[in-house]
Amino acid sequence: MGISEEIKQEPWGCWGGSSCGFTPCLSLSPAGLRRWLSSAAPAPRVCVVGSGPAGFYTAQHILKHHGGALVDIYEKLPVPFGLVRFGVAPDHPEVKNVINTFTQTARSERCSYYGNVTVGRDVTVPELRQAYHAVVLSYGAEDNRVLGIPGENLLGVYSARAFVGWYNGLPENRDLKPDLSCETALILGHGNVALDIARILLSPLQLLRKTDITDSSLAALACSKVKRVWLVGRRGPLQVAFTIKELREMINLPGTRAVLDPADFTGLENAVKDAPRPRKRLTELMMKTALEKPGEKAVEVQAAGPGAPREWGLKFQRSPQEVLPSADGTRARGVRMALIRLEGLGDSAKAVPTGDVEELECGLVLSSIGYRSLPLDPAVPFDSQRGVIPNSSGRVEGVPGLYCSGWVKRGPTGVIITTMNDSFDTAQSVLEDLQGGVLDMIPSREGFGAVESILHSRGVRPVSFSDWEKIDAAEVARGKAAGKPREKIVDPAEMLQIIGH
Repeated sequence: MGISEEIKQEPWGCWGGSSCGFTPCLSLSPAGLRRWLSSAAPAPRVCVVGSGPAGFYTAQHILKHHGGALVDIYEKLPVPFGLVRFGVAPDHPEVKNVINTFTQTARSERCSYYGNVTVGRDVTVPELRQAYHAVVLSYGAEDNRVLGIPGENLLGVYSARAFVGWYNGLPENRDLKPDLSCETALILGHGNVALDIARILLSPLQLLRKTDITDSSLAALACSKVKRVWLVGRRGPLQVAFTIKELREMINLPGTRAVLDPADFTGLENAVKDAPRPRKRLTELMMKTALEKPGEKAVEVQAAGPGAPREWGLKFQRSPQEVLPSADGTRARGVRMALIRLEGLGDSAKAVPTGDVEELECGLVLSSIGYRSLPLDPAVPFDSQRGVIPNSSGRVEGVPGLYCSGWVKRGPTGVIITTMNDSFDTAQSVLEDLQGGVLDMIPSREGFGAVESILHSRGVRPVSFSDWEKIDAAEVARGKAAGKPREKIVDPAEMLQIIGH
């Protein structure tokens, strides 16, 4: 069965029907299933750390392909879904539809969710390994790569991760309060996250009001003076990392115009001829936009409403050297950049400084140069250079029974479908090891039964999936009152209050 077929199925819609894909033991009633499990070999207990796409896809695949496995998902926040909730742009609700699949998984009788539990602090990885037959680390990338240049810590400089977390309601970023009082913003990076941020900064408010963007960030954007956004990258048009869908959305954004320099695309017609189709189409769209007559879009921009027209543009072959301070030395007033020439072709082209520099005035600098995973527990091997857990097909090197999936396995790249394939790969490794007798299947591993007493002794109260559904209902009700899909609760204490914790 292909992955695309697998994801279309709804494995929790039936129990033991001929079409559901489960082993025959699942035609038993839940009580009968428990009796069968107790009389046969012990049910494999699997623990997944992290409830984003990597965690849920790993759990889904194991539950679907092993009729007796019991899977517990741990999450440090009270609320699930990771970057689907906190990373996907508010104006991309269709991407969040995977939450429906994850919800089906979480509601399975063989799956449990425990939010509000920080692995590495509330319970250690060695303690989890004592309680479960297999432990999968799927906790993602909770840090960002730093620029490593002077001025990076001035007021007005933010990581893309923190800015996205702020407008998406990530609790740790709720007090960011970015200063949007300048006219020009500069985003360092040419990926989809950079385009998401540019779009949010320049979108008409009436479009954002219909999304699940947080109330406080919507209020800040309503007062924003930003009307020009530059996206700066070290390499050229043939190496941009964003995709055509996101580029097209920027080009078609009401009330804004694209400012692309035709000179940046000189000679690319031939270079792009033999490129893969997605790269070719993307480059052709940039070239077409660069060559568009200024008057054509200007009429649309004027028609979009009062106020100064908004604009955005791409700058290539520039590498940031320093964030320049204001006269009082406290905040950003611009960025000095080294001009770059490219040696080589395609993705392998090397960026070499020309010796020339350029200064770009801006009061807001957003660094979108990538996310970074952090080590979770001293007991887990970690490659600090690459920001990943060393592994082979998801099996953590040197630690039998410990696995990883998602960004902490391969690095912070790709889209949700990439993570899905990657997580199915890790889940397959777990299933093969269960089948091949690699794992120590001792019956005394009690799963959450053992972990619960540890958490209790440390004063930690987990949040169940039905607790989350109460928080979800409260958010949807608040959103309905404001004409939005939901109003996210950004304070974990308030989330816990809603469920009586």
